[in-house]
Amino acid sequence: MTNALIRTLRGENVVPRPLWLMRQAGRYLPEYRALRAEKGGFLDLVYDHEAAAEVTLQPLRRFGFDGAILFSDILIVPHALGQKLEFLAGEGPHLSPRLAEAELASLVEDNTHYEAVWRTVALLSQKLPEESALIGFAGSPWTVGTYMVNGEGSKEQAAARQLAYRDPARFQVIIDRIVESTVHYLDGQVKAGARALQLFDSWSGSLAPDEFERWVIAPTVAIVEAIRALHPDIPIIGFPKGAGAKLPAYARETCVNAVGLDETVDPHWAHRELPEGMPVQGNFDPQLLLAGGDRVEQRARAILDALAGRPHVFNLGHGIDRHTPIEHVERLVAAVREWRPG
Repeated sequence: MTNALIRTLRGENVVPRPLWLMRQAGRYLPEYRALRAEKGGFLDLVYDHEAAAEVTLQPLRRFGFDGAILFSDILIVPHALGQKLEFLAGEGPHLSPRLAEAELASLVEDNTHYEAVWRTVALLSQKLPEESALIGFAGSPWTVGTYMVNGEGSKEQAAARQLAYRDPARFQVIIDRIVESTVHYLDGQVKAGARALQLFDSWSGSLAPDEFERWVIAPTVAIVEAIRALHPDIPIIGFPKGAGAKLPAYARETCVNAVGLDETVDPHWAHRELPEGMPVQGNFDPQLLLAGGDRVEQRARAILDALAGRPHVFNLGHGIDRHTPIEHVERLVAAVREWRPG
């Protein structure tokens, strides 16, 4: 029988709801921390296909999720495009040279980074049970572009926004190159065994409406169309975090199969405003999961009830917090598994 997550992404209203959590493979799990200590840095894990596969499988053994999100990072694309990528303790990722100062043409591409991830996907496609579908992913061009221009994360993405305003032609070249490389990267993931894809646009909420159309929607359309031409049946989830009122336009214009809802989105509003029958994913607040208590079940049921009339993949509104207790996750999983409509 086809996996519940894949059936939902194809438009079936499945009960109980399929469930997975963004960043479910990671620092809140003691087994992850032990493996990380053994292997060394974050990229040492990502590019070691056996270790990355093990990290991907760890949360499935504990919680039996319907989706296994590939253990990797959205900055693999700029790393493959030729920027140096480092993860510094307490500081997050750093890319150099910054494209605010350097030219894209000066970078030397290295496809071996993609090949390492594809090996992980291939290994997982052999190890995963049928009930857990492997989700491949990439960062969306706007979000990846902000890191490439600034060299690191930033609250307002000011460097990328300024470049896009001052020299839109130059910024378009960067976005187009990210689109091209992302299609190549995702194509390889599907060929290696990924059964669904997710595009993470974590910084989409920083853009005004016209810029959202140009730098979020248009590049997403380009990726979706290219992947559909190569793999017509692969479901694609779009997650434009912070899109707010621009979310319905994103859902209509990008032609993704499903839309991720962050925790700020009212699920009742989403049900009214998004295209009828379109699958949605989300949108439990990661901070509530960290806090725990009776509101975990209450909020989970409220979200499930609000979205009962359309296909729904239960998930968080963003990634799980590293300090989240295991028992809080167990409580959420039980609440979702027990829910029934009406």
